[in-house]
This record gives sequence, structure tokens and C-alpha cells, in this order.
Amino acid sequence: MAKKRTILIIDDHPLFRAGIKTIIKRDSGYEVTEEAGTGRDGLDLAGKIKPDLITVDMSLPDMTGIQLTREIASILPNTKIMILSMHSKIDYIAEAFQAGATGYVVKESATDRLLQALKSVLNGDYFLDSALSHKVIEKLMNFPIREARIKDADYGTLTPREQEVMRLIAEGFSSREIAKKLFISPKTAENHRANIMNKLGLHSTLDLIRYAAKLGLIDIDLWKE
Repeated sequence: MAKKRTILIIDDHPLFRAGIKTIIKRDSGYEVTEEAGTGRDGLDLAGKIKPDLITVDMSLPDMTGIQLTREIASILPNTKIMILSMHSKIDYIAEAFQAGATGYVVKESATDRLLQALKSVLNGDYFLDSALSHKVIEKLMNFPIREARIKDADYGTLTPREQEVMRLIAEGFSSREIAKKLFISPKTAENHRANIMNKLGLHSTLDLIRYAAKLGLIDIDLWKE
């Protein structure tokens, strides 16, 4: 009997983790050996169990999925990393592959595409929801990393969650929409918005959009949908 491929799930939402485990159990060739709700806990577990594959949420309480992917890739070069994210914009996708991921699945597609994605990534292929070829992925990897353009000291005072909320505000999402996307309450989303404006010394959403564009977090013409 073939040995099961081991999987570590890193996501801060217990219900989503439970759903992912249920999907993975449909294939007897895979086994979820551990799960974590923060990036730091996930990194510690990854070093201990050295799984075949790790699924990483893009937005975690203590760090971004991009940051975590870089750290995992640096200590476990043979472990495959798949991003499970609510984001489908190309800048997030490009940063994920640049950081060391070889798979990227939008959470809304996980029910239908996760097992296919696991098989592809563990077989050594790249996987994106639309099954992009290696050549397209290589093109994505040549996009400039947006994080490297951020030089503003005030931006560094924002927590990882506040940085995530700031991007969503700059992309035009309302507090209610942000709350739904991040699985938080509208009140919490409003509190994040207020903290961001206070820390950055901004007075309006338009000011925030201009600030985000200046840092390279968004490109209004290129990335808008």
C-alpha cells in the first residue's frame, strides 16, 4: 500500500480548516497530519513534521501568507506550498509564486478544485485555478515584487491585518464587504479602518487610495477590475 502524502493546513478560521480536511479525506492518498491557526504556529509545526505539502492562507493574524511562504520555502525547500486565498488579482498571484508557492487556489473554488490542485502540485507541476502553463507562471514570476517598493516608515507600523484591510479599502471594498472577506465583524473592519487612517495621518478614503498607489500596493489603471 502506497504511503499517504502528508499535509499541514495553516488557516486562522477553524470552520474553513474543517471543510478543507473533509475534502482532502475524499482521497485516501492524502492525510492531514496537523493544522495551525497562525503563521508562527504553522512554521513551528512545519519544521517538526516536514509535511509533503502545506496549504497557506493569504491573510493570517500575525503575518501575511506571502511572508510565511518565503519562510517555509527557505527551511523546507522540498515541501510543496499551496496558497488558499480569497484574492484572485494577479498581483497577489505573482507575489505568491515569487515567494515559493507552486499552487494557488481561490477559496471559493476549493470544493471543486482542491484535490486536482493537490495532485498537480505533488506531481511537481504548477497549479492555478485556470490551470496556467509553466510559461505563464514564469511570466508572472517576472513581475516586480510590490513589497520591495514599500519604503514608507508609517506603513511599517501597520499590523499584517491592517495592511490587508488597507489593500481592500484601496481596491474599493466597503467595510461590510471587507468583514465578509476576512471573516470579521463590520465593527472590527471599521476599527481597522480608523486605526489605519490614524497611523498614516490620512483623512479620507481618497487619501488612502493615493497613498496605496504611491507605495505600489495598487496600480489603479493596471489592476482594477
